[in-house]
Amino acid sequence: MTGRPDVSVVVAVYNTMPYLTECLDSLIGQSIGRERLEIVAVDDGSTDSSGKELDRFAALYPDTVKVIHQANSGGPAAPSNRALDVATGRYVYFIGSDDHLGEEALERMVKCADENDSDVVVGKMVGTNGRYVHQALYKENLADVSLYDSALPFTLANTKLFRRDMVEKYHLRFPEHLPVGSDQPFTIEACVRARKISVVADYTCYYAVKRGDASNITYRADHLARLRAAAEIVDFTAGLVEEGPKRDAVLRRHFTWELAKLVQDDFPSLDRDLQRELCSGIGRLADAYFTDGIRDAMDVKRRVRIALARAGAVDELARAISSEKEHGAPPFVVEGERAYARYPGFRDPRVGVPDRVYELVGEAVPGRLAKGTQLLSSAWEQQGEQLAYTAFVRLPVLGEVEGAGAALRLVKGAMPKSADKAGARRLPPEHELASVVGEMRLEPSADGAATVLHARAPLAQVTGKFGVRVYLDVAGSTYEIPVRGKGLPMPLARRWGRDDDPYRASALVNPKGRVVVDTARMYPPKPTAAQRVLAGLARISKSRSKRKK
Repeated sequence: MTGRPDVSVVVAVYNTMPYLTECLDSLIGQSIGRERLEIVAVDDGSTDSSGKELDRFAALYPDTVKVIHQANSGGPAAPSNRALDVATGRYVYFIGSDDHLGEEALERMVKCADENDSDVVVGKMVGTNGRYVHQALYKENLADVSLYDSALPFTLANTKLFRRDMVEKYHLRFPEHLPVGSDQPFTIEACVRARKISVVADYTCYYAVKRGDASNITYRADHLARLRAAAEIVDFTAGLVEEGPKRDAVLRRHFTWELAKLVQDDFPSLDRDLQRELCSGIGRLADAYFTDGIRDAMDVKRRVRIALARAGAVDELARAISSEKEHGAPPFVVEGERAYARYPGFRDPRVGVPDRVYELVGEAVPGRLAKGTQLLSSAWEQQGEQLAYTAFVRLPVLGEVEGAGAALRLVKGAMPKSADKAGARRLPPEHELASVVGEMRLEPSADGAATVLHARAPLAQVTGKFGVRVYLDVAGSTYEIPVRGKGLPMPLARRWGRDDDPYRASALVNPKGRVVVDTARMYPPKPTAAQRVLAGLARISKSRSKRKK
């Protein structure tokens, strides 16, 4: 390599064989070319063969690969800082030593930075082997994106391209005392200081790997270490961004992600003192930064957990988590145009959490309704030549149920594919529902935790497939919920109608797990004597007409 490289890639390494080999191969093979590339790898006291592998690559590519060996520091921050001190590229890029890049990643990101005069470029990342990577930022290429009105706060890893002049101007470095999350202060400040941030979304630049033994440092950190790291990151951000909507836009990520992950499924099984310490730490941050704007922008499950932790309601918090894990989302309490998720602590004066925390505010209601709507039983009800489909359906609502507009309908036509993920959909305000056919009755469930809809829907004598759907009004909106029947016995096929014109009805569960009623004419009806005479006369008339021609 002659002259200054375009990009220096920093690789902090600690015991990442055999993943390290693929990482280094993906760097050496970059389409940008080795003459424009510098790789600075710091071995942080590895005890496996990672150090030897780095030396092998340095020997093979001495003009491209620089290797530094040092004693173990306990995290990626110190080796990353050491590499920054010796990097010479116009841009610097960070990669985890167990991850790898797409072949054109660096070329595309450097080109994007040069064309847009960007200080930061975010290349599209995906997870492999089950590793989760937030994807909302990668819908399209963006020349200039803001930290405050985009999904960027949910993509705060340092795996980005940074203009080195900016890094040095503000002396951006990683806090070496943080065992986890040390890349966030660096990334947040870089995004705050950057004149322009761009996104390369039309090419997968980065493949984030979850190791087979889940030994990535992010997965190994204990609860208190993660709490301390989150607290320091939140305080750091608050000192960098003034109070208001911009700060809320960034900190919402930390309440939604880092802090909420401390009160998830394993919380009820933790030691009592640890539970209290976690709640106290979350409470301190919530007292300082959990604004109404952050609260209302969060989903109700995480919002309630943060509020219960803030209130020190350890028992209610543990019950909320355990109950949702075992039974699913709690029912909604419907009160006119408002609806509340009835988690533990709701309107409990001892807890003192305001109703607004439990209220559905811009909530993804369809998914919760779909999960809580349960077919209890179904059957046919026949009266003479008429047949009706009857069903008992458990609905996850309480309160002013009579005003909820709950009804079951048999609907021809498929649900839109957009409803598949949630399992239900909210209908647009202008949507007009067909009139209810049959009888509908609502009553509280035996356990008092839901409402049961008793429905009787007469079948029409037509051929077709009809989805069994519940329509429910909640908090001023109408939701269409396909009734699921997977694992439940369906009533046997039934014949009905006139003896000379019979129909067959069957109830089945389609591949998506939804109940469908299928009706069909069994065979054409036999003509009456009068119909036979008229048909004969028609044939004679037709024959005479042909002879005249």
